[in-house]
Amino acid sequence: MPPPPLDLLAQLTNTPAPPPSPTRTLVRRLKIWTPLVALLGLVLLAAQILRPLPEPVLAFDKAPSSYTFGGGELSIPWPGEGQAAVTVAGSGAVETFGKQKPVPTASIAKIMTAYVILRDHPLKKNEKGPLITVDAQTVEDGKAPDESRIEGLRVGQTFNQHDMLKMLMIPSGNNIGRLLARWDSKSQRQEPFIKKMNDAAKDLGMKDTVYTDPSGLEKETVSTAVDQLKLAEAVMKFGAFREVVALPNADIPGFGRIYNNNDPLIMAGLSIRGIKTGSNTPAGGTLSWAAYKTVDGKDQLILGTMMDQHAPPPDPNGANSLVLVQERSKKVIAEVREALTSATAIKKGQVLGHVDDGFGVRTPVVATKSVKAVGLVGQKLKLTVRGDGETISPTAKAGTVVGELTLGTGAAKRKVPVALDADLVEPSFRTKLTRLG
Repeated sequence: MPPPPLDLLAQLTNTPAPPPSPTRTLVRRLKIWTPLVALLGLVLLAAQILRPLPEPVLAFDKAPSSYTFGGGELSIPWPGEGQAAVTVAGSGAVETFGKQKPVPTASIAKIMTAYVILRDHPLKKNEKGPLITVDAQTVEDGKAPDESRIEGLRVGQTFNQHDMLKMLMIPSGNNIGRLLARWDSKSQRQEPFIKKMNDAAKDLGMKDTVYTDPSGLEKETVSTAVDQLKLAEAVMKFGAFREVVALPNADIPGFGRIYNNNDPLIMAGLSIRGIKTGSNTPAGGTLSWAAYKTVDGKDQLILGTMMDQHAPPPDPNGANSLVLVQERSKKVIAEVREALTSATAIKKGQVLGHVDDGFGVRTPVVATKSVKAVGLVGQKLKLTVRGDGETISPTAKAGTVVGELTLGTGAAKRKVPVALDADLVEPSFRTKLTRLG
């Protein structure tokens, strides 16, 4: 019996599935997975191309850490005793001799007295400052037989601040130092001013210095040659001070002419312009000096200090030791002035490092200017290069500043920008596609 019509139609239109085989199974799987794999590949490709580029990395692997002046070794005729130090003002480099231990200063302590006075009572160019009245204590102190003092003053006399500084620094008036301390403190006590002196020493980094009086007479007032250089560099910034200590003598209205204890050096033809002598039995001879030399058309200031110089006895109040320290310092000054020179430490365009773009391409970074330095032959100056802390764009252009070079460590240190020597180029499509990191 034939099947019903609907059953017959179903039999005629349904094609039975072919028998399974490995080939048919593989084809079926490819039809399913190929679109999925292709889609995944497109996603990965887009992610690889569109993901952020690595930040360029700055490295100063070609930068020197110091610069040494040519011309051979520096040979300074140091004394055979005590201690000494020399610096080119602003360089931050100091040449020293002897153990830097605290020793009595004698009258070079007056340099700090002048510093505090001018710091707290500054004088403009050609300004004389307020009048200061001589008191009875100053007159009495002027009669002391065994110390440096200004004799013949009268109670009630007035002198302007500028002339008082001359009497303090030129003939080394101990009684003037004490008067200035009382005037500044507005009292009959020196202690508030002495505290100012010690506070100033701390602020200047004079770690081995203690002041117990404003004149330097007391042996407990001690310092080192290196510490006194720090003070000398600070005080020589005052125009009024530079003017006073360079004078071989001075006429004081109402008093007369005063003469500089440092006159033999000031008149020695070595462009010496101060600063202060000191002498007594505990200290021997001490001296802080300032000299100039013109280098490349500019006056360069050289500073030095020599301490703890002792002449053979008899040496009353260090008088012979004062002559000795001046003679020895003169030899040092002459040699140091001769050794002062200039040189190009870094040339414009000199490669100091590179910027790595993260794909193996290194772009040089260079000094944007030449750096000329002044120093002593054989002397070494510290050189540092650092980045500016800003993120470098992967497409930064040539000349983009990425850091700074500094030569020296003192107030006169030289700084120049460091920049890209060429454009940073964005990596190609292929490079982006094949990067692994």
